[in-house]
Amino acid sequence: MSQVRKQSIISTFFVYGGFFIGFISTYLFTRQGSVFTPTEYGLTNIFIAVGNLMFAFASLGMVSVVYKFYPYYNDNLPKKKNDLLTLTVLVSMVGFFCVILAGIVFKDLVIRKFGGNSPEFVKYYFWVFPFGFSLLIFSIFEVFAWNIRKSIFTTFLRELFFRFLTLLLIFLLSFKLISSFDVFIKLYAFSYGVVALILLVYLSRKKEFYITFTISRVTKKFYKKMVSMASLIYVGSTIYTIAAFIDFIIIGSLLGTDAVGIFSLGFVVSGLVQAPQRGAVAASIPVLSKAWKDKDYDKINLIYQRSGINLLIASLGIFLLVWLNYVDAVHTFKLKPAYLQSEWIFFFLGLARVVDLGTGVNSQIIGTSTFWRFEFISGMVLLTLAVPLNYYLVKHYGIIGAGYSTLISYSVYNTIRIAFLKMKFNMHPFSMKTVYAIIFAFLSYFICCYAFRSFHGFWVMVLRSVLFTALYGGSIIYFDLTPDVLPVLGNLRKRVFGPGK
Repeated sequence: MSQVRKQSIISTFFVYGGFFIGFISTYLFTRQGSVFTPTEYGLTNIFIAVGNLMFAFASLGMVSVVYKFYPYYNDNLPKKKNDLLTLTVLVSMVGFFCVILAGIVFKDLVIRKFGGNSPEFVKYYFWVFPFGFSLLIFSIFEVFAWNIRKSIFTTFLRELFFRFLTLLLIFLLSFKLISSFDVFIKLYAFSYGVVALILLVYLSRKKEFYITFTISRVTKKFYKKMVSMASLIYVGSTIYTIAAFIDFIIIGSLLGTDAVGIFSLGFVVSGLVQAPQRGAVAASIPVLSKAWKDKDYDKINLIYQRSGINLLIASLGIFLLVWLNYVDAVHTFKLKPAYLQSEWIFFFLGLARVVDLGTGVNSQIIGTSTFWRFEFISGMVLLTLAVPLNYYLVKHYGIIGAGYSTLISYSVYNTIRIAFLKMKFNMHPFSMKTVYAIIFAFLSYFICCYAFRSFHGFWVMVLRSVLFTALYGGSIIYFDLTPDVLPVLGNLRKRVFGPGK
C-alpha cells in the first residue's frame, strides 16, 4: 500500500499543480478584457471533447488490453521481444485511419448540425484530427509507463506540462506574439503531439521502448482473449467517453459555441473535485492487475476500501470548499458577467464527481478482473441514460440541463457497479466512516456559510476557506477516518523538520 500511497500523493500534487496552471489559463480566457471571447474559449474545449472521442474510437480497446495483459508479457518475455507495444500501436493506427474516413464521410452531417449555432467549429473541423491523433499516441505510451511504475512522470506531462503549453500559447496571443486566434488554435491542435514526443524520448532513454514485428508466444497464447476483451472494453470505454463529453457536443449543436464556453468554466472547476482520482487510478492499476493475477483478494478489497474513503474525503472537501466561494470568486477575480451562469453547472457536475470518487476505484477493479465484460454492460446503461437525457434536458432547460443529466447518469452508473462488486466478491467501499465524513463535511460547510453570510471579497474567501479546512480536516484527523492521513503528515513533518524532531 505504501507504494500506491506514495505514487498517488505525488501524482496528486502534479495534478493540482496542473490545475493551478489550468486556472491561470481559465482566468485569462474568461476575465474581463480578455482577448478571448466565450465562443473562442468554448472552441478550445470542443477540441478537447472531440479529441477524446477520437481517441476512444481509434484505440479499439487496446489501452485496456495493455493494463490487463502487460503482467503476462512482462513476466514471460525479455523487453526486446515484448511485442505488446507494437501490436497496440499498429491496431490504434488502423483505428485512427477509420476515424479519418468517418470524419470525411460525415463532414456534411457535422456542417448541418453545427453550422447554424457553432460555425467556428465547422471552420476548424479538420484541425481537431491532429489533436485527437496526438492524444491517442500519448495515451498509448502513457499506459505502458503506468505498467512500469512511471505514472508520476506521465501525470506530470498530462496534468502539468500540457497545461503549461496551453498557457504559453495564451500568453503569446495576449502579447500579440501570435498574430490571431486562427494561429493560436492551429498551434493548439499540435500541443499533445509535443507531450507525446517527450514521453517517447523518456521511454526510449529508460530502455522501455522497443518495437518488434515478431509475434511472441504470449500473443499467440492470449490473442483470442485479447480480441474478446478489446471488443467489449472498446465498446464500454467508448460509451463512457461519449457519456463524459457528450455535453459539449449537444450544447454546441443546440445552443452554440458561446454556451459551450460558459459550460466549460463550470466543467473545468468541477475537475478540481475529480483531481485526486487521477493519481489514485494511475497508481492502483498495475497493483490491481498483479493482485488479480495472484488471486490476492484481500489486497484488492483493501485498495477498494482505502480508495473509497480517501477519495470521498478529498472530493467532498474540495467540492464544498469551492462551492463556498464560487460566486465570490467570479466577482472578485472580475470574470466576464456571462460566466456567472456557470455557478449551478459546477454544483451539479461537482456533486456527480463526488458520487463517482466516493465509490472508489470500482471501474479499475472490474476492468482488471475476469469480469471485465461487466464494464460493457454498465457502460451501456450509462450511455442509454446520458445521451437522450442530456439532449432532452439541454433542449428544455438550457446548459443547466447538462448538469442534471450528469448527476443522474453517474449516480445510477456507480450504483450498478457497487452492487455488482458486492454480489460477486462481497466487496464494497463503504463503512460508518463514510457516514461520519459526510456529516463532518456538511457541518463544516454550514458553519462557514453562517459565519461569513454577510461578508464578501478576497480576504473573506481566504478566511472562510481556512476555517472550513480547519474544521473539516481537523475532524478527519481527530476521528481517524482514514489510515493514510497521519502517515502522510508524518512524512511531510520529516521532510520539513528532519527525523526525530
